[in-house]
Amino acid sequence: MAGPRLSPNWPAQAEARLREGLAAMQMTLSEVTITALMQYLAALVKWNQAFNLTAIRDPLQMVDKHLLDSLSLLPELGQGSVLDVGTGAGLPGFIIALVHPELAVSLLDSNGKKTRFLKQVAAELKVTNVTVITGRCEEQQGSHAQIVSRAFASLADMVAGTEHLLAPDGRWLAMKGHVPDDEIAALPAHVALEKTPALRVPFAADARHLVVLRPAH
Repeated sequence: MAGPRLSPNWPAQAEARLREGLAAMQMTLSEVTITALMQYLAALVKWNQAFNLTAIRDPLQMVDKHLLDSLSLLPELGQGSVLDVGTGAGLPGFIIALVHPELAVSLLDSNGKKTRFLKQVAAELKVTNVTVITGRCEEQQGSHAQIVSRAFASLADMVAGTEHLLAPDGRWLAMKGHVPDDEIAALPAHVALEKTPALRVPFAADARHLVVLRPAH
């Protein structure tokens, strides 16, 4: 199913929107990184018309709800390898990889058309710090310093499905709307809540928070 007809000028409008958002977030990115983010967005818009990778069709809304939302996580990101579980179209993991080429980022999703998109765009953009994995988190092996998710599952389900993949001193970073007090209360005793900072997402009407968890030693 084809999406709505796009304005021929949408790339320039989307880049202006991205730059406006970055300024509002007081975030400085290199021109090389901004170009890469726009190339990713162009690929997402193109593939989405055929493969329905995201329900959002408007490129400007994609800037707000995908690019800027993913970028809002960066101030809370630490050092060490990143696993993005339920990455979908690469959000936030592919965005993290573009901004932080020094980090090894693994993108995990069980949806084959979404991981095919990620492999293709990683090849086109020559992104060498990304590993794309098709499958379920319960089936994976490895050790990651940071496990991130965006609209993936409840906190308890995220922990249960991925704790075998978290390094001993690692952290979970779950992007949420409002602080999910009920989900936090349902966490097992061996998981500690570190903090729940508000995320700064320009143009977003809804609240956004990050829930940072770690193993309780």
